[in-house]
Amino acid sequence: MTAERLAPTDLAETETLMTRAAERGDALAFVGGGTEWNFGYPPERVDLLLDTTCLARVVDYAPADLVVEVEGGITLDALQRALAEHGQRLALDPPLPERATIGGLLATNGFGPRRLRFGTLRDLIVGITLVRADGMRVRGGGKVVKNVAGFDLPKIAVGSLGTLGLIATATFRLHPMPQAARALRIAALPPKKLHLLGREILERRLEPSATYAVRTEQGYDGCVLFEGFETGVAEQCERFVRAAEEAGVAPPEPDGVPAFAAREAAVRTAGDLRLRIAVPPATLDALQCDVLDELARALPDARIAVYPALGIAFVSATLGGSEGGAAIVRARALVEAWGGNLVVLACPEGLRASVDVYGTPPPALALMAQLKARFDPERRLAPGRFVGRL
Repeated sequence: MTAERLAPTDLAETETLMTRAAERGDALAFVGGGTEWNFGYPPERVDLLLDTTCLARVVDYAPADLVVEVEGGITLDALQRALAEHGQRLALDPPLPERATIGGLLATNGFGPRRLRFGTLRDLIVGITLVRADGMRVRGGGKVVKNVAGFDLPKIAVGSLGTLGLIATATFRLHPMPQAARALRIAALPPKKLHLLGREILERRLEPSATYAVRTEQGYDGCVLFEGFETGVAEQCERFVRAAEEAGVAPPEPDGVPAFAAREAAVRTAGDLRLRIAVPPATLDALQCDVLDELARALPDARIAVYPALGIAFVSATLGGSEGGAAIVRARALVEAWGGNLVVLACPEGLRASVDVYGTPPPALALMAQLKARFDPERRLAPGRFVGRL
């Protein structure tokens, strides 16, 4: 049966629609910009699909307090433009900001390379409002950065894939826009030198906002972004150039900040197969040799981006069928043996039968099941989409 799609224009209408759906016993799912629509298992059933893109207001903004509250349907790009008028930003840089909604980013725990310095959405969110499966509105956290009382609903909602409630509003702590931003790129960086973007940066006490490396035919393009006050950024860039010279690699070249963002986003949005791999940073060399090289050989048109300091890699490819499954299964076995995980963010339908989306369930699965039962006892919110098919 095809799901009915509705786009409520305000939260009151949203609550009414969800209350009526509860009375009918309808299963619900939520969609914003649709940038991660294929993430997770396909829901067991969806009777009503709620489009959140009309829920796009800035509810409350206190520039002096560096705090903003917005509705879940606002796009990241629209929010950043509103904040930029006051010299501020939400320190978040996932791909496709012109489409990605705040609610969708929270539901999928979206992030970009600035995670290195600013953390994830769990570090940036301070309050949230959910509409439960029965249509009731609940709130957790507050409008201040320090809030330790009560149930930590904001952090629980991050990454929940719409299985606990509709994200109606979210409150974030903000950061000032940097006075200066400079990106540098090292072309044809040998794989064995990826530590230059990870361990060396830490040991030399450099403070980049972001680093990543994109695989090329000649090795990797290593990219670094420094932000802050002009004098500090200039000094950091000079120290990074010296580090590259001492490591015996190609000298860093200036790289535009837009190009810095676009190069990484191109990897993460390409193809019909997209993987996210996370391992302890100490296993970076093994990840490169035993996993990423193998995936590059097995997957047509494979693209790879690595966050060396965080031990995170993204792989994308164009399959169009069921091939590649065995390589992914082998890669996952190695990654899990190292204490990491490999998640399939998107894949062709033909591949789903041979490759599990999440891999081995986490130890906290029983606790996740309890939360699902507490928030959605009738299993009507994206049933079966989450890890463990919750």
